[in-house]
Amino acid sequence: MIVAQSTLAREPEVAIDRAGGQTTVRLAGPWTAPHAQKVEALTDEIATEAGTFPLTLDLGGVGRLDTLGAWTLNRTRHELSAKGQVDFANATPEQKILLEEAAYRDFQGAPKPRHSRLVDFLVDVGQSVAGAGRDMVGGVGFLGELISALLRVIVHPRRFRITAVVNQLEQIAYRGVPIIVLISFLVGCIVSQQGIFQLVKFGATPFVIDLIGILVLRELGVLLTSIMVAGRSGSAFTAEIGSMKMREEIDALRVMGLDPIEVLIVPRIMALVIGLPLLTFIASIAALVGGALTTWVYGDISPDIFLTRLRAAVSLNTFMVGIIKAPFMALVIGIIATLEGLAVAGSAESLGQHVTSSVVKAIFMVIVLDGLFAMFFAAINY
Repeated sequence: MIVAQSTLAREPEVAIDRAGGQTTVRLAGPWTAPHAQKVEALTDEIATEAGTFPLTLDLGGVGRLDTLGAWTLNRTRHELSAKGQVDFANATPEQKILLEEAAYRDFQGAPKPRHSRLVDFLVDVGQSVAGAGRDMVGGVGFLGELISALLRVIVHPRRFRITAVVNQLEQIAYRGVPIIVLISFLVGCIVSQQGIFQLVKFGATPFVIDLIGILVLRELGVLLTSIMVAGRSGSAFTAEIGSMKMREEIDALRVMGLDPIEVLIVPRIMALVIGLPLLTFIASIAALVGGALTTWVYGDISPDIFLTRLRAAVSLNTFMVGIIKAPFMALVIGIIATLEGLAVAGSAESLGQHVTSSVVKAIFMVIVLDGLFAMFFAAINY
């Protein structure tokens, strides 16, 4: 931006006049970027020669003024203001606007207020509790939308996307079997080994079969499977839906008259609810096989004795406890994962944060839900 005024001077000029106890600095010529070196030299001269205040910077003779000249003059005025009053005079309306827009500013940030560490800690706790409450309310609301979409699918079966459900079952259950079997087998081995090492001191080695059978069927099988699914499939749900949200594909579905919950979320959660009990059963069998192998190696308990003792130690309700938990844990994982995916904003950083949040929240809620079920089944003596 350049402000023009007719003048005969071809270069920036300065005339300093001291009279009547004040100083007047008369500027002339073009105060523009092509004359930057001369402009800097003259402003330094003004700062050095100015001795009496108030001081007036007279712009009446300035022919051209751009942002460099305006900023340099403002900087000089700012520096001299520490010694006395400094004002601009005879500036045209255009020059006044430019001087105001290019005003010299101190870029030092405002000092941060000091807070007590205790107050900061309490604020963080309060914000976390409020955030958890908002997540709970949002989850309940989303569950209502999910049930509504599921009822619409039941009323209009043609809207049910069986292909999407089968595809998700393949991704969640079929492709997840190897890693879940391996983890469950190793955990069964470890629990059985540690149980033998402790019980052998009391001559009660056979009771390790009761330990591994009840622990795996009631708790470990479904808990390990849910944690693995939350980390593997839950994060995938969040990343897939979040990427679609970033590319505005979900908005495109709405424009086409399709419900994103029916198209994207119902098939995924249905596949989770079907697949997690199946994976829980497979994981429990793998853990029992690992426990049987370990008791054979470390406790001299043959597989025949293991199976006989296991049949006496566990009953149908022991097995059913783990299976009953699985669909509820699948529902919680699916709701959290899809909610976090829908909350993704338009950046890769937001996607990463919500994927991390999805896994952490899902694992936390799975453990909390397992504890609630444990108290419930204990209360009804099941």
